[in-house]
Amino acid sequence: MSSDEFGLLLDRLTSAVDATLAMERIMSTLRQPIQLPGAQVELQPHIGIVVSIGGDETAEDLLRNGAVAMHRARLSEAGYALFDPEMHADAIRRIEVESELRTAIEESQFILHYQPTIDLRTGRLTGVEALVRWQHPRRGLVPPMEFVPLAEESGLIVPIGQWTIKEACRQVRLWQQEIPAGEPIALNVNLSARQLRHPNIVRDIADALDDTGLLPSRLVLEITESVLMVDTAATLNRLYELKSLGVRLAIDDFGTGYSSFAYLRRFPVDIIKIDKSFVDGVATEPTSSALVDAMIRIGKTLRLETVAEGVERVEQADRLRNLNCDIGQGYLFSRPLPSDAITGMLRERAANGPSRANAA
Repeated sequence: MSSDEFGLLLDRLTSAVDATLAMERIMSTLRQPIQLPGAQVELQPHIGIVVSIGGDETAEDLLRNGAVAMHRARLSEAGYALFDPEMHADAIRRIEVESELRTAIEESQFILHYQPTIDLRTGRLTGVEALVRWQHPRRGLVPPMEFVPLAEESGLIVPIGQWTIKEACRQVRLWQQEIPAGEPIALNVNLSARQLRHPNIVRDIADALDDTGLLPSRLVLEITESVLMVDTAATLNRLYELKSLGVRLAIDDFGTGYSSFAYLRRFPVDIIKIDKSFVDGVATEPTSSALVDAMIRIGKTLRLETVAEGVERVEQADRLRNLNCDIGQGYLFSRPLPSDAITGMLRERAANGPSRANAA
């Protein structure tokens, strides 16, 4: 490498470092908490950056490339992204996947798996969480993280969510009819931000309950903590509309968002689900244990049911039990299973009575 080439490279690296530091300062400023009446809110900014190279790009090129960079920024922990030509390939792939998702909706290529929730005191199966999977004709079973974010961004999560709620209600009602000796179980279904904002969400859930005959009290709608912080007044109204149906509401991934514990008093929630990131160290890390203990105590004070997500080891379950957590969910008890496997578990439970859950 010649001295001129080295100097040019050094200049580019220096510019890149300067740009990165500048963006970090901008993001830090935008993320400063905003004090509103009775609450503190933190923004989650995203910035897509595109730089003209040589001045040959048209205005349309720059806008398109900026949009591509913005999409990457939304997926980045940093919150910002500089356009790179390789991003075009990702954008094309997204278009292909979105087209395949539309076909999947038309051809009913989705199936549901169900992960049990377990009473930590008795080992009794208390319910199941419905988790959507894409049965792709060529790729096989596609996990949700590979298509749900795109479905959310494109709005396709709405019809997928409509199908998920109705199919899950139908399946749980079928279990009730086929295994009448079994104790009633709860059905947990996730609601995304896009679904919660959709004007027909309350009617869709009411129709699913009416069409399947599932009691509203058996349905638990899970909403992430971060969703609750967006357009708080409208979100609060929507949650009360859902509550009027008789369903229960849960805050999913509790502890990972930006909300204040004071919000628990405002939102009509019944359950908090403590995020796996806290449960991972509950038996080994004093800080994690103390945080989980605080969450459980607050839940008890507000008469909320507490659920620990991602329980994978016996010592975690033992510690959570000692902390008086109500429900556990995770691979220690069972992975998400197809409906026929859950049917077998329910039949065995009805025949033998409740028994302590073992690691799966």
